[in-house]
Amino acid sequence: QCQGAWDVTSFCDPKTNQPGEREINTWARSKSIGTAGKLRYAPFGINQKFFDKHYNKMLVINGVDMQTNAHETGETVSWSGRIALGYPSLTALYAASYAPTHALAYLNLGGWGNTESIITATRINDANLLRTIIYPNHERDASSPTFISNNNLGRIAALHMQNMQAKISAAGAMPQDLINRNNYLNSLIQSDSLKAFGALIPNSDTIQPVRYVNANGSSAIHQHAQIALLAFKSGLCVAADLRDGGYDTHSYHDRDHEPLLANTLDAVDYLWDYAEQLGLADRLVVVMGSDFGRTPYYNANQGKDHWNVGSYVIMEKNKSYTNRIIGETDGGHNAMKINPTTMQRDDSKGTLIYSNHVHKALRKYLGIAGNALDKQFPFSNVEDFKFFG
Repeated sequence: QCQGAWDVTSFCDPKTNQPGEREINTWARSKSIGTAGKLRYAPFGINQKFFDKHYNKMLVINGVDMQTNAHETGETVSWSGRIALGYPSLTALYAASYAPTHALAYLNLGGWGNTESIITATRINDANLLRTIIYPNHERDASSPTFISNNNLGRIAALHMQNMQAKISAAGAMPQDLINRNNYLNSLIQSDSLKAFGALIPNSDTIQPVRYVNANGSSAIHQHAQIALLAFKSGLCVAADLRDGGYDTHSYHDRDHEPLLANTLDAVDYLWDYAEQLGLADRLVVVMGSDFGRTPYYNANQGKDHWNVGSYVIMEKNKSYTNRIIGETDGGHNAMKINPTTMQRDDSKGTLIYSNHVHKALRKYLGIAGNALDKQFPFSNVEDFKFFG
């Protein structure tokens, strides 16, 4: 999640300056739009390096009307597909569909992650603190002295398990109480798997560091990407949110936005490289997006303000739907209508692409469409776009 609203005219929907119009991008004074495969990118930050390496994993969906200029609403619609609150994030929906009893099925490592109570979201911000949770009997980490003997700890755990099983079997419990108790019991049963996950977490010397990005602060997205992949590797987790914030560049846009976007893309590059090392790259689907876009012109403070038109980038390895651009904007970054059948611009019979079109297609592609949760949070009267062929 690129929180704060990214500028896609300097990323995956590049725009050059138009004669007689306000300047869209300063890079367009001396540089031209780049290409990698069938994709187009702005010569900004590390875009060329990223697109050259990953274009064959990328589906770019441009001209998405997020229907808002407000951050909170933008985050809601971007990650649930619905402007109003009341729907879970796509990651929560996926985790609840495929791993409802896993101890860490859904990791939210920052950003928007409403669950609507269909799954428990686990928030982790510090790898070292995570170890203390997984190994509560150790003073600092898994190698430190224990507070009580392992033998006594085992006896306590066995008694605790018996008590929980008795509570579940007790008559008169309310339905939600039973759900909560069963979920807690499952977490106890999976304690050994949690320890296996803890064993995978690198020590402080090899964990990805928090990085200084620009004048506005630092970023932990590389470390969070590492934690998410290790959680996937452990078998306890199936979906995770990663966040890089600071994109709300109302002042000095170029100065702050360029290193921030470069940091995010470097983190996504690291995500793919590390996934290869762990043997997970063939199972990974990455969805990149933001609240909305930024104005196709600068304000008086050399910044860019809120603009309702944005993009999604969906990444997967060895798929036929990648190395494509779907959706279109004009020279002033206004969204154009697209025909859901032909997937081409169609001003008379087409429709603007909205976030719910993307989410509906993703649900179908990820095997969620038609299940009980999909029916509980439906996209009614929403056209079917064939983003995935």
